[in-house]
Order: sequence, then C-alpha cells, then structure tokens
Amino acid sequence: MFLLIPGLIVFFAAHLAIAVPGLRETLVVRFGKWPYKGMIAAISIAGFILIVLGMGNAGHIGLWTPPPFARPIATGLMPLAFILVIGAYVPCNLKRLLRHPMMLGVALWAGLHLLANGDLAGLLLFGSFFAYSLFILIVRRDIAPSARTYPAASDLVVVVSGIVLYATLLTLHPLLFGHAVVF
Repeated sequence: MFLLIPGLIVFFAAHLAIAVPGLRETLVVRFGKWPYKGMIAAISIAGFILIVLGMGNAGHIGLWTPPPFARPIATGLMPLAFILVIGAYVPCNLKRLLRHPMMLGVALWAGLHLLANGDLAGLLLFGSFFAYSLFILIVRRDIAPSARTYPAASDLVVVVSGIVLYATLLTLHPLLFGHAVVF
C-alpha cells in the first residue's frame, strides 16, 4: 500500500488535468501544447510505475469473499471491456454509438475486477478506476458521438482485436499479475 496509494494519487492527478474542462486549456496556454503533453505523460508514467510496484508489494488483506459467480461473470464480460477500449482508438462505429467508449471500457474492467476480488489493494486500485471512469462519463458530457459511419469490417477488426488482446492477457495474467484467472 506504501506505493499504491501515492501512485493512484499521482496518476489520477495527471488525468484530472486532462479531464476537467478549462484546466487543460489553461495548462496548454501556460506551458505550450507539447510541453504540457510531455508533462502529463511523465506524471502519468510515474504514477503507473508506482501503482504497479504498489500492487506487487501490497499483500493480501481480505475485506470480503467474492460470490462464486463473480469470476465466471468477470471472465465472460471482460472481452467487452477490451473491445470498448480498443474501439475508442480505432476507427469504428462504437464512436458513433457511444460518447466515450474508453471510459465505458475502463469502468467495465474496473467494475468486473471489483466483483471478482475482495482485497484492500484491489478495492483501492479498481475502485479508484471505477470511480474515475464514472466521474469522466458524468463531467465530460461535452463529448459528442461521432457522426461518421464506418464499414462493418472496421467493427470486426475492433472486436477481433479486443478478443485477441483479452485472450493474450488472460493467458499471461498469472505471469503479469500473479493470479490465474482460469482455474
């Protein structure tokens, strides 16, 4: 927890600078576009490193026992989170249908992990990402869905990419995060 909490604070402080209307513009005017982007990236990376190190050293402090259906539901719905996140960055019709597919994907990822985990470090990590995602979905209502229509092949690429990325992370989950998902 020693590094996890400061990592979350640093990471989300950088992201709030991006998300809060008006603050981003003020910082760009003050520092310039590229120095601002570099500063936000550096702060975000530092926070992310602290989060990873903090989670790796947090230990297990159980708070509740997840219900037996939690893992199968999380495992079954997690591909949708990956599809939403990829769909935010790849041209597809998700952007036409949804205001913010990235934040919906992050909220789904975090919510499913909250459902399937019952420890303090998981609550801090996934709970903060879940709360932040919901905050952005509420505050950034100024983001309008795209009016552009893409061919169905674009959507297929996003779906297949999301499933492949999910399968890869599902396989590597024990190595990367120390917990096997499929048991």
